[in-house]
Amino acid sequence: MELRVLGACPLDCPDTCSWEVTVRDGQAVGLRGNRDHPFTRGALCVKVNRYLEHTRAADRILYPLKRVGPKGSGRFERISWDEALGAIADRLRGIVAEHGGEAIWPYQGTGTLGYIQGESGLAGRRFWNVLGASVHDLNICSRAGNLGLKYVNGTAGGMDPETFALSRLILLWGTNTLTSGHHMWKFVQDARANGAHVVAIDPIRTRTADQADEHLPIRPGTDAALALGLLNVVLEEGAEDREYLENHTLGWDEFKAEILKYPPSRVAEITGLPEADIRALGVRLAHTRPTGIRATMGIQRHEGGGAAVRAIACIPGVTGDWRHPGGGLSYSTSAHFPLHVDPRDDLLEKPVRTLTMTRLADGLDESVKCLWVYAANPLGSTSDQNRVREAMLREDLFTVVMEQFPTDTVDYADIVLPATMQTEHIDLHAGYGHMYVVWNEPAVEAPGECASTTETFRRLARHMGLTEPSLYDSDLDLAEQLLTGTPGITLERLRKEGWARLPVADPFVPFADGFPTPSGRLEFVSDRAEADGQPRVAGYVPSLSARTASATKLTLITPAAHTFLNTIFSNNPELLRRSKGPRVMVNPKDAEARGLTDGQLVRVFNDNGEFTAYVEISDRVQPGVAAAPKGHWPKLSPGGSNANAVVDERDADMGRGAVYHDNLVDIAPTSSRVHGERMHGGHPDPGRTGGGS
Repeated sequence: MELRVLGACPLDCPDTCSWEVTVRDGQAVGLRGNRDHPFTRGALCVKVNRYLEHTRAADRILYPLKRVGPKGSGRFERISWDEALGAIADRLRGIVAEHGGEAIWPYQGTGTLGYIQGESGLAGRRFWNVLGASVHDLNICSRAGNLGLKYVNGTAGGMDPETFALSRLILLWGTNTLTSGHHMWKFVQDARANGAHVVAIDPIRTRTADQADEHLPIRPGTDAALALGLLNVVLEEGAEDREYLENHTLGWDEFKAEILKYPPSRVAEITGLPEADIRALGVRLAHTRPTGIRATMGIQRHEGGGAAVRAIACIPGVTGDWRHPGGGLSYSTSAHFPLHVDPRDDLLEKPVRTLTMTRLADGLDESVKCLWVYAANPLGSTSDQNRVREAMLREDLFTVVMEQFPTDTVDYADIVLPATMQTEHIDLHAGYGHMYVVWNEPAVEAPGECASTTETFRRLARHMGLTEPSLYDSDLDLAEQLLTGTPGITLERLRKEGWARLPVADPFVPFADGFPTPSGRLEFVSDRAEADGQPRVAGYVPSLSARTASATKLTLITPAAHTFLNTIFSNNPELLRRSKGPRVMVNPKDAEARGLTDGQLVRVFNDNGEFTAYVEISDRVQPGVAAAPKGHWPKLSPGGSNANAVVDERDADMGRGAVYHDNLVDIAPTSSRVHGERMHGGHPDPGRTGGGS
């Protein structure tokens, strides 16, 4: 018997694809994009095309495990669920009794964005609130940009990406669409068929930049200056939308004074772009309606990241592009979804501290007695890798990891709990790059003894004798609660059809009825920003590397890899082969100055640490810039580290966002002996990690 089961990709990508799984005799035998979905249109990415293969990988963790070697050794033995839950329950009770619930840090990541099993719905938060655990501030991905947008528009929600088909000028600003969210490209192509001009603004000549009509290779961390410079040209052209400014914005005179400080000549010096190119794009922006801007999360991962997104968000206010379908800015659509997330903070007996995800090395001090990691791989994904590793070596730190594969983080666990994958559990998703709620129906039974996030916490709650009823809500109960307040979108409909568009106009013009700001207008100036210690007027805040760059250092950026999704799929043999190993791209001038040859194994280093990679000499990056795609597992890399070994645990200007693209490094040749040594940097072979699976 053959079945077609509708589901959704759970990964940290704006597209949240609707997919269908073909099941024959209880086995998943096929996976493809759902051709009926208006956004997915039947296509998956190069990564997710191998998802079924990934669920059956030889190194998948299938049973609970207990550490039997030193922390970091990755040596475990198989135990039963009862033994695992008993050991965990005893330790948690003891920690709460002796140190209080705040000694527990529930470290949740974006391994799944599900509203039932993942971070979007704060899965597990009710359980942690009953124990009085510290609150985990999940700020690593997009927080600086979110806040920058909220100061201007009152929300991070913006354009429906489908309306880019109606744009006549498209600015792909700091976003590599063909690698990170490729479904939007179909709408870009539709726009180009109608004469749209497409510009990629990016320090790297990416796949997307190759396909654009124009590429501006901006110096990292200077995007706000370019936004102001383009608006300076708009003013020179007399093309500001005066009626829109008068009736729909706040603080124009103050912002105009800021714009006038950034003529194209000054912006050329700041950004490294030719003045003629800045002026030409400014003229095009002045006279092309509608203009749609796509700016995603990479643009705000530096010390001035929030200010950069804030300044870019001001452009449609000056040009009046928010009037038009196909005009405005798209950063995330998440804020448009009215899903009712209730973490039940009323279950806390008293206020508790908040621990910040981007400050794991600093936060993991003696006051933390339990680190519980789920849907996350902090030893592969978090800043200041060496300090995080050192902190996780503490013998008094009880570490539990819920995982599917033997990551570097798993190697430091005391207990490992086997986690289900998307084809094996219920979930509900909302794309942050489209306007659809998507349902995921389990297609097959979970292998071994794997359990979903929700089921794991239900089991643990029973083992601990907790009586709060909401801890035992079923997945379907949780889905019904989430859909409260979404008119026309019912659980019955979702399970039958697989997806539903939000009940908004089509085409969607987000701010046709005003902005959700205190003034009801787009705010070039913000009292809220000033109260938060930010500049009152939107402007340029340079990144650290833009302020301090020198001839002897390179600005390192860590873009998304085409073959991995963060560190997911980084252990897939075929995708690892296609990645060609950890690589760092440098300009020929910088390579010559350092005596580097193409393909050579090199050290990339600064005061934080170092990682080893193969150098790729290319004019795809400008002089002074190095690019090392993220995602490689440290223990599967030569030298045992990845790019996060050189990334500062330092805050962006807003929301304590991460600064993955704001680090100064140098590069030098290294002995080929490193590659000849064990590829796991002192770790055992990953096949031994989770040896009971």
